[in-house]
Amino acid sequence: MSAVPAYLMHTSARQPVSFSRGQGASLWDTEGVEYLDAIAGVAVTSLGHANPEIAAAIAEQASVLLHTTNMFRIPWQEQLGERLCLLSGMQRAFFCNSGAEANEAALKLARLHANARQVAQPQVLVMENSFHGRTLATLAATGNPAVHRGFEPLMPGFVRVPFDNIEAIRQIAAQSPDIVAVLVEPVQGEGGVHAASAGYLQALRQVCDEHDWLMMIDEVQTGLGRTGTWFGFEHADIKPDVITLAKALGNGFPIGACLARGKAAQLFSPGHHASTFGGNPLACRVGCTVLDIMQRDHIPQRAAASGRRLLAALKLALGNHPQVVSVRGIGLMIGIELNGPCAELVGRAREEQRLLITVTRGNTVRLLPPLICDDAQIDDIAARITRLLSPAA
Repeated sequence: MSAVPAYLMHTSARQPVSFSRGQGASLWDTEGVEYLDAIAGVAVTSLGHANPEIAAAIAEQASVLLHTTNMFRIPWQEQLGERLCLLSGMQRAFFCNSGAEANEAALKLARLHANARQVAQPQVLVMENSFHGRTLATLAATGNPAVHRGFEPLMPGFVRVPFDNIEAIRQIAAQSPDIVAVLVEPVQGEGGVHAASAGYLQALRQVCDEHDWLMMIDEVQTGLGRTGTWFGFEHADIKPDVITLAKALGNGFPIGACLARGKAAQLFSPGHHASTFGGNPLACRVGCTVLDIMQRDHIPQRAAASGRRLLAALKLALGNHPQVVSVRGIGLMIGIELNGPCAELVGRAREEQRLLITVTRGNTVRLLPPLICDDAQIDDIAARITRLLSPAA
């Protein structure tokens, strides 16, 4: 890792490389060296770097109107809200600037739901190994002690249970009348690429209905095609009460959204929540352009096919690797779990294979390539990963 840049707070362990341009699934550093991007800005640039249609929309809108305020109607915001609600089965949208902010909005909806039920000390069920953000509320909801360290005492109001374990949920439901909502990822990305089973999400939907809990799904990393469907919850054929989005919605431009239906869609009223920049004309036009491209080019279906191809190639190449515990994933969200710490693979992949990857939970290589990768690029990612791990075979 490189030294801390002057005048910047030390919030990121930066790699010793800087990129000057990108195109599609490729990035070039300041020395002109090309890299294959298999992380897409951590599931952000799903439509690739320097997408010309998105760039044109940004340039045109920037020359017309960047920002007014949510005190006025914003047509691009209304259009994006309608389109996201129709895609997801939700009824209303709130726009913000990030995934953490979207999850904050969801948690505030849970508190308002508790208030309507006259629950004085509301609790939200959250999962072990989860990740929901780094604000004070979302880090308290996150199931990773490393994220908590130094920020105690944590915000109260969360009960943690094992992921993908419906019996643990039912046991809590029988003992805790103050539970008002559940916040869960359909796939735990930061937690090691672990997908919730369809049966678990279906049973969780039933428990929420039985106990009048809001079912809140964090789709910040999984949403908008990443898992091979528009939303990760669709694999379980359920409908949540609240959905949070960000990352791919702006393809690199900051935007987040909290979508809700039913009672949850009626909870906010003026004064309850706001965002100065959230839902501005520029961000929402970018979001609409992202949806235009994804719908026209059938991006979720393309991600599903590419994910199957990548997963099959990796399983074939690494199935008997002595250090590989598991190769798993859904859509273009792939995890390769090793039997020991492997953080050094990030630097080795960059230097030896010109491949950009991440390692999460200390021992899992995570791949999140752009959803627009062609078959040759998918095969190339598999080949470079195989070469990266081959010396240890």
